[in-house]
Amino acid sequence: MVDCAVQLYALRDLDASVPDLLELVAGAGFDGVEFAYRVRDESPETVREALDRTGLDAAAAHVSVDALEDDYPATIDFYDRLGVDRLVVPWLDPSRFETTAAVDAVATRLSDLAAALDRDGFRLAYHTHDHEFVALGGGTDPRAGETALDALLARTDDRLGFEPDVGWAAVGGVDPAALIDRYADRITHVHVADADVDRGASVALGEGDVDLNAVVASARAADATWLVYEHDDPRSPRSSIERGAAALRDALR
Repeated sequence: MVDCAVQLYALRDLDASVPDLLELVAGAGFDGVEFAYRVRDESPETVREALDRTGLDAAAAHVSVDALEDDYPATIDFYDRLGVDRLVVPWLDPSRFETTAAVDAVATRLSDLAAALDRDGFRLAYHTHDHEFVALGGGTDPRAGETALDALLARTDDRLGFEPDVGWAAVGGVDPAALIDRYADRITHVHVADADVDRGASVALGEGDVDLNAVVASARAADATWLVYEHDDPRSPRSSIERGAAALRDALR
């Protein structure tokens, strides 16, 4: 069964506490939440109480690689107390994916973290944007050969998961559903976003170039457990998550 969550980054512009944001997420009809950086402004006990009150599950948390590398004990203690066991590195700079040597360095870095987290009862995943789909060996067409993402996943084992953002994958020049099919054994969470590929811009679900039904079908075939809604730049964050929840429910029927 696939459940639906929202990435709290979509609500970052709202002047509200994390517990209040969780009330909005539950009211929109989501099953869970994927936390972003603001969650660490609260005590884990306060957030845990809000999760219990709203009935939301903690699907995962986006955590910077710096927090994991520079403050590992405190970081994992916080998320352990919060009840989160899936941590996702949400961003690494495009320069980290420009050459084979750079990708090898990222693979080593993330593999070391994934191994440590695995020993401590956590799973690690990497969240993609569009710059990971640059073709290695020259050129920018991801269809021309091995991409930086292909290289990263080939150089790591399944202790490192892969959280594709389907909107950014489309901007990067790949078919999101085919991407999920290819790496199904590394995927438990799929970021469901839409994008206008020509503009390279985030748009509401159904207003861009992503085939939502195909993405959902591939996520189901991959036995993904979470569809995580995100809109990077919503005009109205509240309306955005309500429309996003409805779109996901329709696609799951």
